[in-house]
Amino acid sequence: MPLLTTAALLLAAGCSSPSRSADPAAAAAGGQATATATTDTASSERSLTVAAAPADAATATAHPGRSGAETAHGTTLAVSSYDSRTRRAVITPKAAHHQSPSSAPSPSGTPHRATVGDVIASAPAPGAPHGLLAKVTEVVGETDAGTEVQTEPATLNALLGDDTARGTVPVDPAAFDVEKLLPDVDLSWTKAGDVHVGPQGAEVPLGSLRLDVRAEVPTAAGAPASAAASVSGYVQVAPQVDFRYGGEGYDTAPASAYLGVSGDWTSGWALKGRAAAATTPVRIPFAKLHADPVLQVGPVPVVVNLDLTCYVQISGDGNVTVDVEQDVKGGFRAGGTFSPAKGWTPVSSSDMTATPVRTSVTTAGSVRAALGAQATVGLYGTVGVAADLAPYLRGEATGTVTGSDGRLDAKAVWAVYGGVDLSGTLRLQLSVFGTPVFQRDVPLGALHREWKLAGGGTP
Repeated sequence: MPLLTTAALLLAAGCSSPSRSADPAAAAAGGQATATATTDTASSERSLTVAAAPADAATATAHPGRSGAETAHGTTLAVSSYDSRTRRAVITPKAAHHQSPSSAPSPSGTPHRATVGDVIASAPAPGAPHGLLAKVTEVVGETDAGTEVQTEPATLNALLGDDTARGTVPVDPAAFDVEKLLPDVDLSWTKAGDVHVGPQGAEVPLGSLRLDVRAEVPTAAGAPASAAASVSGYVQVAPQVDFRYGGEGYDTAPASAYLGVSGDWTSGWALKGRAAAATTPVRIPFAKLHADPVLQVGPVPVVVNLDLTCYVQISGDGNVTVDVEQDVKGGFRAGGTFSPAKGWTPVSSSDMTATPVRTSVTTAGSVRAALGAQATVGLYGTVGVAADLAPYLRGEATGTVTGSDGRLDAKAVWAVYGGVDLSGTLRLQLSVFGTPVFQRDVPLGALHREWKLAGGGTP
C-alpha cells in the first residue's frame, strides 16, 4: 500500500515598496513575485502594499500617542544586538547609504533616536534571529555600540494602526535551512536565474521546493527477504504566506486579521513489502526545514517564522504485503482568522486528486502509510498556527479458506484507498496582532477525506 506525500508550507521572500499606496500591485525585485494589496470596498482606509521585503529592509518605528509620530515609518535605525533574556537591545543609526531605497524617512527628516514609547519592528538581527517587535520602556544609556534600551513585547496594531493590508506572498525556496535526518534525502529547488534539477533529472518548476526520500521501514517478523518493507518517492511544494490586517486604531484590536500558509503540491510515492505490526503509528522524521521570510507591509517588516518537519508514518497488523504506487496533485490552506464577534477561528481546507500507478495487496491484513508534514507558522518568534498535513495510502485484504477432503474454496477481497488528514491548533501567540489573548489553544478541527483507488477479489 503506497504512501502519499504531503505538502509543506511556507513563506515569502522578494521585494516591495513600503509606500502607503493604494496601488494594488507592487513590482518584485530580483525576479521575486509580489503580492497584491486590496482594499475592503466597505473601508475608506488606506491599503498598504504587501510583498516580500528587500534584503536590507529598514527598521520601522512608530510612537502611538505622540502627535506626528503615530504613523509607522522606515528609519535609519538598526538593531545591532538583542538579549532575549533581559529584553535589552542596542540601537544604532545606520549609515544613510545603507538605508533601503523603499524606506520613507522619518517625519522630521533628521536621524531618529530611540525614545521611551517607541515601537520598533526589525527584520532578523543579531540576537533576534526571528525578527524583533518591541516597545522601548527605558533608554538605559549610550554605549560604544549605540543606544542601549530596555524593551517589552509589542503588537502589530501599534504600528499598523487603522490601515488595512492584504496579500499572499510566495516563499523563496532558497530561504529554507534544511537538516536531513535520514541518509537518502535529496533537496532541490528553483528560482529565477538559478534553476536546480532534481535527482530524477526532472526540472523543478520555478518557485518550487522538492524533497526526494527513500527509507527502509521495519519489516514484519518472519517475512521473507523478498517482502522487505521500504518507502520511496518525492514531494514538490510551492508554499506561500497569507496575511491580512484590518485596523481600527493603534490601541484597539483590529476589525479583522488572518495568518496562514497555503500552497500547491505534486508528489509520487510508493510503499512496498510487508511492514511490521504497529497498532500505534510509527513516525519516522526524515527532514527539518526552517525559514524566516520577511513580508513588507507598507513600511513595516513583518517577520514570518516557518518550521516544517517531514515524516513517514506507518501502522498496520504486520500481515499484509503490498506493492503500491500513486501520483498526487492538490492544494492546501491552514490558518486562523479574527473578527471581534467570533474572535480567532480556524481555517483549513485541502483538495487533491490521486492516480494509482501500481496496486497489489496480498494476504489478509491491513496497513496504512503517510508521508506527512508538521508545520508551525508564527510572527517574530511566536508560534501562531500549528498544522499537520498527511496524505496517506491505506490497503486492506480479507481472505478465508474452507473445505475438506482436499476440496478447498478460497475467497478474498482487497482494496487500496487514498486520503488526506489535516489537523492543527491556533496558539495564543496570535495575540501579536493586538487581538485579545487566548485563554486556551483552539483546535483547527480535523479534516478527513478518503477515496477508493483500486480493489478486487471474490467475496
